[in-house]
Amino acid sequence: MSADEKFLDRVLTMEVGRCTEAAAIAASKMIGRGDKEGADDAAVTALRDALNKLHIDGKVVIGEGERDEAPMLYIGEKVGLGDGPKVDIALDPLEGTTLTAKAMSNALAVVAMAQGGTMLHAPDVYMDKVACGPGFPDGIIDLDAPVEDNIEALAKEKNVGTDDITLCILDRERHKPLIDGARKMGSRVFLIPDGDVAGVFHTTEKTTGIDLYVGRGGAPEGVLAAAALRCVGGQMQGRLHFRNDDERGRAERLGITDLNKKYSLMDLASGDVFFAATGVTDGTMLNGVRWEPGYVHTHTVVMRSKTRTIRYIRARSER
Repeated sequence: MSADEKFLDRVLTMEVGRCTEAAAIAASKMIGRGDKEGADDAAVTALRDALNKLHIDGKVVIGEGERDEAPMLYIGEKVGLGDGPKVDIALDPLEGTTLTAKAMSNALAVVAMAQGGTMLHAPDVYMDKVACGPGFPDGIIDLDAPVEDNIEALAKEKNVGTDDITLCILDRERHKPLIDGARKMGSRVFLIPDGDVAGVFHTTEKTTGIDLYVGRGGAPEGVLAAAALRCVGGQMQGRLHFRNDDERGRAERLGITDLNKKYSLMDLASGDVFFAATGVTDGTMLNGVRWEPGYVHTHTVVMRSKTRTIRYIRARSER
């Protein structure tokens, strides 16, 4: 085992979770205050500070935007103390800024980390996605197949009717054909207002009842979701969706030459991935931050692809 691999084993498994805890705690102070920019700024500042205390040579490959558009945690920014292994970092300091501002459920602080050069440098554009959790044969879902076919394939493998399949999708007008197709099959449709990292994340845990995620959301969020699925053995496919030449130019500047490529899970995140998420507001899988006199409580999940280890951590810290 190399020195870098030993370091990854020894330190980063838990340190990634500490970083998301810091971001979630900072963002939680803005819950229900109607200020989504303020909530995001608080999470960004706390996460940046936490990452810069780690003994890593980190590069943000999925961040708050391109350098000219994001003062902190922009794509390409270097983080960490610079004296450790080279790592790619994908992050969303506050996935669900509107959810936080309105005190709605399922807001998260999310970070994924892997060896340098192993995560897709996805531009800040849309991505069409399809994903399911673990326990299914490879190739059971297909981005180019109708939603009805994917539902039917999962139902057949689970030995249930299509009316026992639940699909999660962002509540957007563009998704009406997918929603209508699922409901024609008798399937349940779980609509979410924002946060498609959390949407894909729901497929990783059987207790949520979510079997399938489909739809068009952010490409950076697609890489983060892929990192979570890598840790549990799920499946995902994605394809970048461009609305104009400026967005195509963003992809080309990041070295993407095949603008129509259908990405597999391994294309999106191929290394030894660490994934952590901490609840900001209460959600389906994680409780939100809770304050009491002198203490703050957090609920975090930390996962690693190499070992398929999943840790749920409930922490109480003095504040």
